[in-house]
Amino acid sequence: MKPRRLKFVRTTETNQNFREEVALGCLHWGEEIEFPTKLTCAHASLSSASVRKNMDLGSHSTLNEHPQKTAIPSGSQDKVSVIDSGPKMAEPQLAVDPVATSNLSAKAPEFYPSGYNQNLNQNITDSSFEDRSDGYLTLAEYVQDFLNHLTEQPGCFETEIEQFAETLNGWVIADEALQELVELVYQQATSVPNFSYMGARLCNYLSHHLTISPQSGNFRQLLLQRCRTEYENRDEATKGDETTRKQFHAFVLFLAELYLNLEIKGTKGQVTRAEILQEGLRELLNALFSNPLDSNLICAVKLLKLTGSVLEDAWKEKGKNDMEEIIQRIENVVLDANCSRDVKHMLLKLVELRSSNWGRVHGTTPHAEATPENDPNYFMNEPTFYTSDGVPFTAADPDYQEKYQELLEREDLFPYYEENGADLSGPGELYFDEIDDEMDPEIEEAFEKFCLESEHNRKQ
Repeated sequence: MKPRRLKFVRTTETNQNFREEVALGCLHWGEEIEFPTKLTCAHASLSSASVRKNMDLGSHSTLNEHPQKTAIPSGSQDKVSVIDSGPKMAEPQLAVDPVATSNLSAKAPEFYPSGYNQNLNQNITDSSFEDRSDGYLTLAEYVQDFLNHLTEQPGCFETEIEQFAETLNGWVIADEALQELVELVYQQATSVPNFSYMGARLCNYLSHHLTISPQSGNFRQLLLQRCRTEYENRDEATKGDETTRKQFHAFVLFLAELYLNLEIKGTKGQVTRAEILQEGLRELLNALFSNPLDSNLICAVKLLKLTGSVLEDAWKEKGKNDMEEIIQRIENVVLDANCSRDVKHMLLKLVELRSSNWGRVHGTTPHAEATPENDPNYFMNEPTFYTSDGVPFTAADPDYQEKYQELLEREDLFPYYEENGADLSGPGELYFDEIDDEMDPEIEEAFEKFCLESEHNRKQ
């Protein structure tokens, strides 16, 4: 006979056994069954042999747990009861997808983004990483926050440096803390672009205002010792890889800023520059020109543009011609070295700059102070007063100089006077700043005409 299609709408998992039993019964009677949802792979894999075996059990009792009859489509008068499938079969197991094994590990090394300088603070002492469970900053964190603040807002230096130094004086009381402070400032000045100038100014201020002076040396002495460590490796650094040379060039420019900004008081109270830095810059230039790579030559050009005029003046005072030797060496590099064309152009421009006295312009005659005798515009911005007859006069009129000075003094002492000296602050009258002193254009024109006529009549 033609198979009939039955459709059930109960699809919850609580009726799963019922659905399987109904399916087996319908298969026995040659019916087709359709459920709204698909069975899992385990449910759909019932073999025909299992179905026959279940049908041969001979149990045709009605379902006790879910007594229900299937509805036959219209057009057929037959009614088919749902047959009990006999003893319950073992409930099939649901298929479970395999779980992907993760390669993540709690013991994995710490991740650093690209461009992060992991070794920035590698020389900082362990005191920087003390437990902060109490909520207080460590010395390293406080100093680093201030350095970052100066990097972002250099204009705050003048207003905040005093408070910063006072805080350090109450905090830096041991040799280790002072060395840590020096290292933090040095690392910031040599690793952060464009901080070398601000770092040199900071070093100069701290060298004069930090009160601690341990046996190992004060702030300036420890700073110079730290710079000497890099200075002694100058030959190896100029021959090193790109990263090593880049770090060395940052140190060279910071040392140049220190030479310009670090002030040292002499025995007689005069302020001088550190002589040891002057000698160090001369040797650094020799090291850079001895290894004429493009990056080394560019660093030398920056160094001479920054300090060339000051170095030459200092050498001339001592009767040395070191700058002439440096210029001669530059010309030899341009002729012989295998540097790029752009670098050679930079070196030639540097020689040209030096020939123009490093761009300094000295006036031939000093500017004389402006006086009424040598400056025709001396009285241009002076006020104009009027006599009782309406005659205008200024400080340039010799006949009214005494009267003019008297009116100026009265105007300064009594702001409620008109230009001609009339008092406006009488009893019951408004003050000068409470009335409208702007004249109507017609009145102003008539007043000027009156003044001109008065002047004309006076001359006649």
